[in-house]
Amino acid sequence: MLLNSLFFIFAFLPVVLLIYYLLPAAGRNLFLVAASLVFYAWGDPVYLVLLIFSAVFHYIMGLQIQNAVQDKRHRKMDLIFAAAVDVFLLCFFKYFGPAAGMVNSLLHTQIAVRELALPIGLSFYTFKNMSYLFDIYYGRLEAEKKFTDFAAYAVFFPVMTAGPIVRYKDMKEQMKKRRVNALQLGYGARRFILGLAKKVLLADTLASLYGDISARAGDITVLTAWIGMFAFTLEIYFDFSGYSDMAIGISRMLGFTVKENFDYPYTSKSITEFWRRWHVSLGSWFRDYIYIPLGGNRVGMGKHIRNILIVWCLTGMWHGASMNFPVWGLYYGVLLIAEKYLLGSRLEKLPAWMSRIYTMLFVMVGWMLFSHNSLGEAGIYLKRLVGMGASGFADGTTWYYLKTNLLIFLLCIPACGLGLYRFVESRFQNSTVGSAVLYGVLFLLGTACLVYSSYHPFLYLRF
Repeated sequence: MLLNSLFFIFAFLPVVLLIYYLLPAAGRNLFLVAASLVFYAWGDPVYLVLLIFSAVFHYIMGLQIQNAVQDKRHRKMDLIFAAAVDVFLLCFFKYFGPAAGMVNSLLHTQIAVRELALPIGLSFYTFKNMSYLFDIYYGRLEAEKKFTDFAAYAVFFPVMTAGPIVRYKDMKEQMKKRRVNALQLGYGARRFILGLAKKVLLADTLASLYGDISARAGDITVLTAWIGMFAFTLEIYFDFSGYSDMAIGISRMLGFTVKENFDYPYTSKSITEFWRRWHVSLGSWFRDYIYIPLGGNRVGMGKHIRNILIVWCLTGMWHGASMNFPVWGLYYGVLLIAEKYLLGSRLEKLPAWMSRIYTMLFVMVGWMLFSHNSLGEAGIYLKRLVGMGASGFADGTTWYYLKTNLLIFLLCIPACGLGLYRFVESRFQNSTVGSAVLYGVLFLLGTACLVYSSYHPFLYLRF
């Protein structure tokens, strides 16, 4: 089951909210566990056992690490064991097929390999549960003794499949006590509708455009290639930030406050700033649990460069098994190193508009590495951007793409910044009727698109 499905919107979510509000506070966490398991099993019943195992395993290991507080060696070994199990499961499901294929290619063998389906949300709920153990180990959190409370966090359906990666230390108090009222429900509903509109009205339209252009990458013009790159840049932002908005909105309707995952990243003036604003929960996870334990920036230049490259190689590998993902990660690692040691002072002296253009050019090129299934495909597309192998600068198809999608581009560009949202809020903050009409229209348009348009799953469900 997915957040942008008609069944979820008109059946599952209303029923869950109704029962949840009718239950006494003491029974709500247990109900959340049951509802979350139904949510997951609806779309991926085969791997439901893996989700349950993850919840039980991390609960037990959390208590084990907590109880070994006087035995540092035992405590450390428990953490290493738990992390090894998590890494093994991630690697097995993500990389077994590609690794076996690589062995066949290198050794010229013909070993039959059955490609394993990736469990939905495996990377997200595994990282979420790993953060729980790390926080216990470092003394930031005490292990949860009540299994129902931890299980409700471990399988929490709004953030289960594509984040944000919430941490138990931010949720623990809310698991014990939270407010559920009309204000929470209203804010959550508005946030959910906004996310739905981002996904189905903007991202899905852009997905169709980019899909058409990328499929024809062997014979496109330079300008068409740039239109496609611009389309995917907008698509992935509205797709993923749309999912985060929906997840945050549902959480708020259930009484939980989940931290923001996006902070208008396309307004950034550097690559460093961009990655402080994009997928905040993943970036902070790697910072707190990999980068800082390695020494962060409190080491010499050589080790600092090493730390950045390790973190970004792992970030790329987290996203997928094909070689374009670690290359994409290292691409950003090199850019961040360059900004730190070569470009920092020069970037600060540039006018804001030039800094933003610089940032977006490198971000868009990065998305081309990210969006393709292989380095070869990405290389072909990148060549078309600079005219290599392109069928001219522009043709009739180019102008058709531009004319038919100009309106969506004009809508998306201001929606990438804070200004549009502030403008809308200022017009409707004192008008209950106006706000209801606005979000009602967005909801009707969104559901109409779900009924009549082609189905596009969220991009990050692949990870």
